[in-house]
Amino acid sequence: MKSTTPIEYHSDTLVIGGGLAGIVTALELIEQGQRVILLDAEAEQQFGGQANHAFGGMLLINTKEQRKNGIHDSPQLLLADWLRAAEFAADDIWGQRWAETYAYHCKTDVYDWLMANGIRFFPAVQWVERGNYGNGNSLPRYHIAWGCGRGVVQTLAQKLRQHSQRKLLTIRYEHRVTGLIRDSQTNAISGCVGVAQLPCAKASGGETQAQAFQVQAKATVVCSGGINGNIDKVREHWSPIYGPFPENILNGVSPAADGAMHDAVANIGGQVINLGQMWNYAAGIAHPKPKFPRHGLSLIPPRSALWLDAQGNRVGPEPMITGFDTHDLCKRTGHLPGQYTWQVMNWHIAAKELAISGTDENPHFRDKKLLRIIWQSLRGNHKLVQWLVEHCEDVIVADTLIELAEKMRGLSKDNRLDSTLFCQSIEQYDAMLQRGDALHNDDQVRKLQQLRQWRSDKLRTAKMQPILTKKNGPLIAIRERIVSRKSMGGMLTNLNSQVLDHDHQPITGLYAAGEAAGFGGGGISGIRSLEGTFLSNCILNGRRAARAIIAQQAEAARLGDNT
Repeated sequence: MKSTTPIEYHSDTLVIGGGLAGIVTALELIEQGQRVILLDAEAEQQFGGQANHAFGGMLLINTKEQRKNGIHDSPQLLLADWLRAAEFAADDIWGQRWAETYAYHCKTDVYDWLMANGIRFFPAVQWVERGNYGNGNSLPRYHIAWGCGRGVVQTLAQKLRQHSQRKLLTIRYEHRVTGLIRDSQTNAISGCVGVAQLPCAKASGGETQAQAFQVQAKATVVCSGGINGNIDKVREHWSPIYGPFPENILNGVSPAADGAMHDAVANIGGQVINLGQMWNYAAGIAHPKPKFPRHGLSLIPPRSALWLDAQGNRVGPEPMITGFDTHDLCKRTGHLPGQYTWQVMNWHIAAKELAISGTDENPHFRDKKLLRIIWQSLRGNHKLVQWLVEHCEDVIVADTLIELAEKMRGLSKDNRLDSTLFCQSIEQYDAMLQRGDALHNDDQVRKLQQLRQWRSDKLRTAKMQPILTKKNGPLIAIRERIVSRKSMGGMLTNLNSQVLDHDHQPITGLYAAGEAAGFGGGGISGIRSLEGTFLSNCILNGRRAARAIIAQQAEAARLGDNT
C-alpha cells in the first residue's frame, strides 16, 4: 500500500547515491559544517555501491610506491599518454580539461588524501593498458589498494558514520529518486522527489510499503553511478564500432546502475553525452552464483593462453592478448562470428596467470595477506582454477585436444567450431615454440617477452611453454563474452562538477560526480581508459563538487551580509 502524504526532508546539500563518489562528497561537506542528506536507492548492506565489488586499482603518479619501484613519472607524461589514448573529439573540451586536472592533481587530491584517511597500497606497481603503437601507459601506474575496492569505500563510509560532525548527516536507504525539483522563481535545482520503501508500522515480517518523499536543498549532487547495469540502455547506446549489439552480453554490475538519474537530469535540461563510450571487457564469463539476470564475472585473462574465435582460428593477424588495449579487445570480439571467443591453455598457465577482477575474487588482497600473495604468485592459484572448472559453465577441462574440442562444441551448440582448424591452431603455435628461442617468430611471444621485463609482470607470467605439455596439463578452454561494466559518458560537468545545460552554462544548484558524470566532464577518458581511473575519479569529482558548494554558499552568505 502506498501512502499519499510525502515525507519532507530539508538540508543544505542533497547527495543522490551512496557509492564512493557520494560518500566522499558527503564526508567533505560535513567536515565543512554543511548539513547533508544522502539518499541511496539500495538497502543499507549495499552501502558503498559498485566499489564494494571492485578490484580497487587506481592510476596514480609520483607515489612512494612508484619511487620504490624506480619509476620516475610526471603529470606531463601522464597527460600526453592520456590524450593519445582518449582520442577526444575536437569539441569534447570538458573531458580534456578534466583529464588535465587529473594528471596534475591526482597525487595531492586522491593519493595523499587517501593516505591521510588510512588507506594504503600494495607495494608493487602494475603496468596495465600499455597500448598498441604508443597509445597506452608509458610507465607502470596501476596501484592496488589494500583491501580492494571494498576496503577503500568501507573505510571512508566508517569515517562518515563516526565523524565528529555526524549529527549534520542524514542517510536514507531504499529511497529512489524519480525526479529533480526546479524552483519556479530562481530556476535553480532545489531538491528532488522520489519513492521510499519503508517498514510497515504494524508488520512483523519485514514487509515494506511505498512512501513518496521530497527533499528541499540548496545544492544537489548526483552520484548515482552509470547506465551499464541496465542492458536495455546499453543496447540503446551501443556504438557500432564494437559491432552489432551482442545479444549474449553479460552484466558485470548491479541492475541498480540503471541510468534513471541520467534521464532525470536530461529532463530538466542538463546535457548527458557520450553514453556510447563504455568501458566493457572482452573476457566475461557467466557467474557461477548469479544474483541477477546475465550476471557475469570479468576475468583478468591469461596472457600465455591462445585466443581463438568461435571457429577455432587463432584471432589475428595481430594476436589478442590482455594488458595492452581493452578497447581493441572489445572491438575485435564484437566483430567476430558469434561475438564470443575461446581462450585455450594448460592448467599450469591458468594457475599462474588467471584471475578475476573483484574484491571477493581476490581474498588475499582483500584481507591484506602479503605473504599469501607472494606464495600464490610463486605457486599458482590452483584453488581458483579448480573452483571455475567445477562451477562455471564457461570453463572446460580435458586431457586431449580432440576431447576438448568436443566439449567446446557441446557448450556452444552452434556448430561453428571446426575441430581440425582448432587442433591446427594449437599445434602450429606449439611447433613454433619448440624450435627454440632463437627461432621464435610470433607477436604474442614478443609481447610476452616484453611483459616479463617488468618484475611485477614476470612474477605473474608463466615461462614460455607449449600448450600441449603433459606435465602442465590437463587442457583448459574458457568461453568468453563481452561483459558490461562502466559508463565513460555521462552528465556534462565543468571543473566545479556543476552540470551544464545545452548552452554550456551551469544549472544552478546541480552537480554530478563519479560515474554519473562520466567520471568528470561527461567523459574524462574519451574512447579508451588508461585503467584505474574510475575509483580515483569518484574521489576527485566528489571532492571538487564539495569544495565548489562550500565556496558558492560562502559567497552567497557574504553577498547577503553586504546587503
